[in-house]
This record gives sequence, structure tokens and C-alpha cells, in this order.
Amino acid sequence: MIDPSDHRLRQREYLLQISRALTAQLDLVSVLSLVISYAVEMTAGTSGLIALYDEEGSDELRIRASARLPREEWPAFARLLTLPLSDIPQRGEQILREIAADTGLTLRQMIALPLVLRDSPVGVIYVFRAALNVAFSSDDRHVLQDFADQAAIAVSNARLYQSVLREKQRLDAIIEQSADGVMIIDSRWRITTFNRAMEQLTGWSREEAIGRPCAEVLGIENGQGVNICLADCPLQRLPLAPNPVVEGRITTRDGRQLYVQSRYAPQRGPQGQFLGAIANVRDITAQKQEEELQNTFISVISHELKTPVSIIKGYASTLRRDDVQFTTQQYREGLEVIEEEADRLARQIQDLLDVSRLSAGGLRLDPADFSLAALAANVVRGFAPSAGEQFQFELRFPDDMPPVHADYERTRQVFANLVSNAIKYSPEGGTIRIGGWPEGDVAVCYVSDQGAGIPPEEQEAIFRRFYRVDNRLARETQGSGLGLFLTRAIIEAHGGQIWVESQVGKGSRFVFTLPLGRRKLPEEPGEHSPHGAVGPADAVIDR
Repeated sequence: MIDPSDHRLRQREYLLQISRALTAQLDLVSVLSLVISYAVEMTAGTSGLIALYDEEGSDELRIRASARLPREEWPAFARLLTLPLSDIPQRGEQILREIAADTGLTLRQMIALPLVLRDSPVGVIYVFRAALNVAFSSDDRHVLQDFADQAAIAVSNARLYQSVLREKQRLDAIIEQSADGVMIIDSRWRITTFNRAMEQLTGWSREEAIGRPCAEVLGIENGQGVNICLADCPLQRLPLAPNPVVEGRITTRDGRQLYVQSRYAPQRGPQGQFLGAIANVRDITAQKQEEELQNTFISVISHELKTPVSIIKGYASTLRRDDVQFTTQQYREGLEVIEEEADRLARQIQDLLDVSRLSAGGLRLDPADFSLAALAANVVRGFAPSAGEQFQFELRFPDDMPPVHADYERTRQVFANLVSNAIKYSPEGGTIRIGGWPEGDVAVCYVSDQGAGIPPEEQEAIFRRFYRVDNRLARETQGSGLGLFLTRAIIEAHGGQIWVESQVGKGSRFVFTLPLGRRKLPEEPGEHSPHGAVGPADAVIDR
């Protein structure tokens, strides 16, 4: 027999231990295991289980932990969980006998008490005994009820902690998967969170970045090379902005130069003290480059459009003067200049219209089969007289070159742009070669020169809209930076590709592909080279 006074003393000790243990636990599974283990020991039971209602408000109980009951036997207690607590005195023993018969467990007595917090049911504790000679007393029930009240608080706290933990994990996942760089800084401006996008953006690993001052890791600089984060931190400016933004250049850990925008969400205390901030950092290098190119384009195009207009106006004003007598030759020369400048102005306007069409959804093509060699000869014939004697033109196509299937006028525009560039960027003259050959179901074509060449780091950029190579020769030559952009757009609209092979000081070779036609065209009359050119019939294949 258990001495009642010893039993009550043990119960009080258990309550004290339980109170301490439960306040130290926040993991729900650990709390539940602790609760049911102490409940069984405290009431001298042989086994027990604890069932909880779902957090969503369901009235269905689900077993979450047990003491000395194998998990595989839990389903047998489902019929007990559906029994209201008020019916247990009348029907509980019968159900207990049925469960014992089904499982082979020794279950002869039961006590069940609700877990309630602020009048809201949390769950139920069930304790079982194998013996019949010692019944659960009212004192057992009383002590267990006190314990159940504490257990309900502990379960609720553990659930709240689990909910907060889930929310934190969800927010951590959102931060980690964000396309923008995200870092969180504390009240001392030291980094506490650093996501994967920030690692890629800055070149710093999170292990190195966390704990360091944000000014050291990010280090945004203004146009004068001053670290804004040190000299003019946006989180320290007065008056305080609700969401300060700063833009500038950074040098990444691996040496890249980027232009970034950092947008801050500061956290402040009741007296306005700085508690920390979340920074969203975005790479806007491409956007800034586009803005710079557009500004350059506006400047260049305004000059390019004004120049022919000024020349046309100047010559027209001169020719209409009554106080000067011009010869027929002078009139003719003046009108030729006016015509040339009008053509140049028309070409520039056409380029702008083509760019506008591209932005609106692409270029319209009217494909047909034609001879590429004949078109190239035609283009050369137009450029040769004005190019000067320092240039030689060579056409290099095989005699059996099949026709291409493409838009004739757009293809002419491609050759014209490439030949024009070859002339402009070859100040010393030289040989300009235009050729091609069939390869599979495409024609591989090229235009090469012996001019200034293009640095490797700019060979992809030259195909961007408004881009011009940054050198003295480019600044001294006319152009809006649209020619190669349109050339690539035309080639790609045909399903082809274009690229450049170049060495500084040794010239450039622009190579592109066009689809071949399906039939062989008859030789066209007049398919001959202009002065200084090698005709298709005498072509040398230059691959």
C-alpha cells in the first residue's frame, strides 16, 4: 500500500518538477511527452496518452504522445477519443475492456481530464491502471486537474512557439529565395542575415559577411568614389525618411563593378532609436547602362539629324541668293550635296522607325530566293565610288553558291551597314572582303576589314542599341549606334546568328548566317564587280 501522506508529498514534488520542466520546454513533442510521463507517474498509473484538438478549431481529438503504450496500438484507442468526457463514468469501463481485448494490454481503470486554457479546450489526458485494488481517488483527480491546467499552458506556449518557428522558417525561405539581395542589420549596423542573392551580388559568402559592418561588405560609392555607407549613411540622415533609398557603384569581392540600388526598411523604438533595418539590394547595372546609352543616343542623334538639316539649309540658302552668280557646275555640285544629305537624313529616320517597329513587336519580312553574290556586288557598286582609292573590295563567293531565302531589302541593309562600318573604322583604307559559302541548310556570310578592330570586352556590347565603341575613331565618325543593333535584329528575324571576330589594330570580320533557298537561280546579267573588286566567277573561298 502507498502511504497517503507519502503519495501527496510525491505529488507536490512532481508538480514542482513539472512546473520547472514545462517552463523550460518549447518543443511541442518534448512538452507532450513530458506531460504524459509525469501524469502517469504522479497518479501511480501504468500507462497513458495525451490527445489534442487541431489548432484549426476541429472538434476531433488526435493522439500526440503516450507513456508505455506502443505507437502501433494508438489506433485501437480511437473509439475512446470519440466518447465525451461526461459519458466516461457510464461507458468508459466497457470501452476500456474492448480495447484491452483487442490489444492484449492490461487496462482496468481509467481517469480522463481535459486540458483547458481560458475556457478553450486544448486536449485530454488519459491515464490507465492495470490493478483493480487501488482506485483513482478524488485526490488523484484533484492533483491531476491542477497539473492539467499547467500542462494546457505549456502546450499552448509550445504551439505558439511552433507557429512562430514555422513563420520564421517561411520568412527565411522567402528571403533566401528572393531574386533581390536581402540583408538584415542590427542596431550596430552589423549584418545578421545575408541571403543567397546577396552572396552572388557582392561575392561575399554569408559566413564571412554575417557579423561585419554593412558598410564594409556593401560599400556603395558615389560618383566621386566616396563610400556613401560610411560618409552619408541613409539610415542616419535627418529628417528620417520612412524608406530611404541609395544608389551607387560597388566593387564586388571578385572584382566586378556593379551599379546597385539599396532600399531600406528601418526599425525604430518608441523614442525613435535605431533598432536595425532590412535592406533590399538590386543590381541595376543594365538599367543604368541603358539610361546612359539613351542619353548618349539623344545627344548623338540630335547632332546626327541636325547636321544634314543644317547642310541642306545652308546650301539651299546659298543657291537662292540673288547677289551671287553661280555656274551650272556649282549649282549641280550644290544640289548633289543637298541630295546626299537628304538621303543621309532619310536613312537615319528609317533607322529610328525600324527601332520603333522592333519595340512594337518585330520587323516585317518579305522573304524570297535571290543570289547573295549579286546583292553583295550591287552593294559594293554603290559604296566603291565614294570610298576612295585607298579601299579595295573583294567578293568571295563560290560559283555554285545556292540562293538564300530572305528579305532582299533587309539583307541589303545588313550588307550596307557592315560595309559602311568597315569603311568608317578603317581610316588607313585597305581591303574589304565580302564573301560566303553554303554550310548545311544555311549560308555563312561575312564582311571583313583591315581597320581599327574591336576590343574583346566590347565585342558583344556593340550589338546593343545605341552602343558605340569608346575610342577616338568612334567619336570622330558619324553614327547613332543603331546600325549593328538593327543588323542583328534582321539576322535573328531570319532565324540566323551574327557574331564578330576581331583583334585590335588588325581589323574585324562580321559573320552571319541566312537560310538557303531550295532552287538554283540562273546567272543574272550584269553580275560583275565594280572597280577594284573580284567578281563571283573569280571568287576565292575564304573561310
